Amino acid sequence: MDIRAHTRAYAKQDNTLASLSFFGTFAVYFASLYLAITYVSLWWVLLPMCVVHAFAAVRLYVLQHDCGHHSLFEKRAQNELAGEILSPFTFAPFEVMKQNHNLHHGHLGNLDHRETTEIYTMTLREWTEAGFWRRLQYRLYRNPFILIPVGALFTYFVRYRWPKNTVRFGWKPVILHNLSIAVFLGLLYSLAGWTGILVWLAASLLGGMLGVFLVYLQHNFEDTYWDRRPDLDPQLAALKGSSCLDFGRWFDVAVACITLHDIHHFNARIPSYRLRACHYSIPEEYAPRRIKFPEAVAALRLKLWDEDQMRLVPFPNTARDRSNAALSTG
Repeated sequence: MDIRAHTRAYAKQDNTLASLSFFGTFAVYFASLYLAITYVSLWWVLLPMCVVHAFAAVRLYVLQHDCGHHSLFEKRAQNELAGEILSPFTFAPFEVMKQNHNLHHGHLGNLDHRETTEIYTMTLREWTEAGFWRRLQYRLYRNPFILIPVGALFTYFVRYRWPKNTVRFGWKPVILHNLSIAVFLGLLYSLAGWTGILVWLAASLLGGMLGVFLVYLQHNFEDTYWDRRPDLDPQLAALKGSSCLDFGRWFDVAVACITLHDIHHFNARIPSYRLRACHYSIPEEYAPRRIKFPEAVAALRLKLWDEDQMRLVPFPNTARDRSNAALSTG
């Protein structure tokens, strides 16, 4: 089967579907925030609304990601405008993040350009040769109890105020983006006081944690794909090195199908509202492997890329494991 020809049939933008996705997600975002703040004393309203708001925030981030690929709306200018409008609510400055994400697509699966990945991965050889402090730093970084909550807090609330390559791709839009966030938070404070700020912060942190979890799973699973040029195969990197998370139809809808990351990397022109149809119309014998939730959680224990076995592996944690690692990389 010609997968590329198959995906081209779904790489069609539709302004009606895009608008429903764009404005519908904003409606859920603001409605859930309003209900959470209004009924803050009722935990059985507050908690579900914070969860709904978190998913809406992730969905807005995915729509902005689509805009960066000019795949949400029909015209380039429409995507650029929508991406800028989304910025204060995703906490991601549109232009710089778009350019950084394009670098990620361009170097996907390339062991010599891991600086373009969202989650950095060491090889088993590098781990074996690393000193104590380098190992400790990496262990802490890859610990899910640090990576997900602290990573979300740092990435969305600190790092994105001045993302990598800001000077290269333009610092003025980043400054304007940060000012727009200040205006939004100022307006929220004027309407709902510190209660509004704290509820928004808690729900946004939850959304950030969900986002980091999904970003991790997009390329970190046992039989993912890494290689070095000239052996690197971009098509394998897209389809095998990116995941399809099978958490159910409604989860896909809630996160704008960012779970179907393999097909997205293979053809980034497919809008999020067509990704599920594209993926599940592939005949079973040609369909990429789908990762269920238990396997996705288990993938959090995988930390290092073994270049000999061509798979992601846990840390060597016994003397025999370390000895085997040294022999395999010697």
